[in-house]
Amino acid sequence: MVARLKYNSPVILTFALVCSIIFILDKFTANHLMRLFAVGSEINFTNPLSVFTLFSHIIGHANMEHLLGNLTLVLLLGPIAEEKYGSLNIFIMILITALITGLLNVIFFDTALMGASGIVFMLILLVSFTNVDAGQIPMTFVLVAILFIGKELLLSVKDDQVAQYAHIIGGFCGGVFGFTGILKRNY
Repeated sequence: MVARLKYNSPVILTFALVCSIIFILDKFTANHLMRLFAVGSEINFTNPLSVFTLFSHIIGHANMEHLLGNLTLVLLLGPIAEEKYGSLNIFIMILITALITGLLNVIFFDTALMGASGIVFMLILLVSFTNVDAGQIPMTFVLVAILFIGKELLLSVKDDQVAQYAHIIGGFCGGVFGFTGILKRNY
């Protein structure tokens, strides 16, 4: 019997593949492609490409370390969440988290935002709800929230080109999705 590869987590695997392809293609365009995958401090709502960046910024990555750091965690946590909540729900959660972090960047910050870190933190908090019964608050959620969100709050005072607020908002989204059960679980 020969084992076959299985595309076991279509949304997460496709997301990782798209991020990687965009990163590679950007190198062939002398780094001109990445501007379509970063949201700035202003959005022209009459320009579809400008609105597109509210979602696409999660695909763009500044360098190889940024890409590999995010994709490692996305590929580690994403399949667990996708199996639990379903592919469509994970896709919707990713889009909502991207939109919220993109809009907050436009409203409150004068810098560009790119990368899947908000999605990573959404998955971190969401995965802490994978084995919970209704009416319970998982201790893992409480500890993960304190550790990850607390760390990001402490780091937010550093001037390091890292958008800790996107991490915090991503984690908040994952917590809300998991805690409230806004999107039906895939049992």
